This record gives sequence, structure tokens and C-alpha cells, in this order.
Amino acid sequence: MCKFKDTDLGIKKLDFGMKRGMMAVYLTDGRIVMVPVSMFPDIKRLSRSQREDYMIMDEQYFSFEATSRIFSVKDVLKY
Repeated sequence: MCKFKDTDLGIKKLDFGMKRGMMAVYLTDGRIVMVPVSMFPDIKRLSRSQREDYMIMDEQYFSFEATSRIFSVKDVLKY
């Protein structure tokens, strides 16, 4: 788990369908963080079906089958 402001945080799931151009990141503490996909050029280049083919690793990282880039919960929270 990521220690961020005295809270253990992890990623439960991603959702690209809540709002156009946004990525919803569901955190293990119950919050949902909305991040513009434009902040992640590698993700923005993926098609809709490629974005749905994601994997979460150790609740801390996520990646997509179509890219070798690995993103972290810290990448999401800095925006």
C-alpha cells in the first residue's frame, strides 16, 4: 500500500466510461479520483477496447496489455 498523508491507498479499479476524456480511479479507501486522460499521453493513445484491457498489480500499479508503461497510484494522485 502507498502511504499518502497517513492513509494506506491502493487502486481497486479503473473506469473510462463515467465522463468523456476522464479516467475514474477507484481507491481502496472508497474515494474515486477523476483524472483527465490527457495527463497520460500513453493512455490517451489507446483505443476504448485497449483501455478496458488493464491490469492492477499489488493495488499500487496499473498497466495495459497494449503498452509497456506502468503507472502508479502516486501518478494518479499528483494531478
